[in-house]
Amino acid sequence: MRKIDQWVGVPICFILSPFSWLIDLFRSARNTKPDISRTLFIELSEMGSAIIADPAMRKLKQQGNAELFFVIFKKNYKSLEILKTIPEENVFKMDADNLFALAKDIFRFMAWCRKKKITTTIDLELFSRFSALISLFSGAKSRVGYTNLHDEGLYRGNLVNKTVRYNPHVHIAVNFVSLVNKALGLFDNAYATVPVHPHELQLTKADVGESSINTVKNKIEQLYPEWNNEAVVLLNVNASDLLPQRRWPQENFAVVGKNLLNRFQNIIIVMTGAPAEKEYVQKVTDMIGHKRCVNSSGFFSFDELVPLYSVSKMMLTNDSGPAHFASVTPLKVFVLFGPETPNLYLPIGGNAEPFYLGLPCSPCVSASNHRKTSCITRPCITGIEAAVVTERVERFLQN
Repeated sequence: MRKIDQWVGVPICFILSPFSWLIDLFRSARNTKPDISRTLFIELSEMGSAIIADPAMRKLKQQGNAELFFVIFKKNYKSLEILKTIPEENVFKMDADNLFALAKDIFRFMAWCRKKKITTTIDLELFSRFSALISLFSGAKSRVGYTNLHDEGLYRGNLVNKTVRYNPHVHIAVNFVSLVNKALGLFDNAYATVPVHPHELQLTKADVGESSINTVKNKIEQLYPEWNNEAVVLLNVNASDLLPQRRWPQENFAVVGKNLLNRFQNIIIVMTGAPAEKEYVQKVTDMIGHKRCVNSSGFFSFDELVPLYSVSKMMLTNDSGPAHFASVTPLKVFVLFGPETPNLYLPIGGNAEPFYLGLPCSPCVSASNHRKTSCITRPCITGIEAAVVTERVERFLQN
């Protein structure tokens, strides 16, 4: 996807930029305030970002009285269901399994946008040429998105006509709200001069029903029949294949798990993961080698994750989607950061605490390199000592 975005996306953006400029000139799109009555958010590839963007979306809905729409890759749609800010009928799920399916869905998307009468798009992606192109293909008069301004690189033409300078030194949630502030007409040029206050980043908690809680408790009993309401500790040992450098070593998770089970007799450890991660997670489960540690990979459906987080005591996780999904619950979450930084991507909601070495090379992935790194040794993540993590987590459980 990165290669296609670079080698195909750049020339296409270059070719279409004059047409985009002429269309905007004819429609007076660059000099008029956006019509946000029917606004489409674009976030294709990041499930966690759909959670982080929720305060920004709610602000546009409340202050701008906007009807919200969303386009996302089909495999990532479940992340939007957690808070239900946008109804399913207002979500376009794009199939990215292969190039043929993707090309077909681009034409479907163009027709869908015209049927929905999309007036404005807000591109949450960090300098993706593809998202800029589908923003143009939506037919929206106003297209809000990030610009590199005076920074070199990250070219994607002039397909965005309401630009906001991306700030790599503030949390991504602040950048998302700044896009909404631009759509609301709160500042004129590309510099987001309007402050973003802490109350604007408050995350709504998920509404978890009693039946969902009971279902999850029953499934915990299936995993561990001897469960007698001991505190549930979650270990999420995997991370997305998009950035495997985020994975803390398996043996470190095993050390923490062993120490917790030896120290506390009133806890069980539930290892979480997707069906495809079962073998990877089982290796850590075997390393821990304790009857009160069970592998639940593929056992809980995505819809059952939030109820599982709601009945659990804490989670230790790599920097990945589950950390953000859990932020809509009261669950205490400890997040291991390596090639990325908590300054930009710590889950919002107030219950997340990072482990981060902050080496001189960190973070090595960013918008400027499309989150690509060639580092193999990964001292930023492997250097986080299991003893340090164990001590902090034990202190939390003790308190």
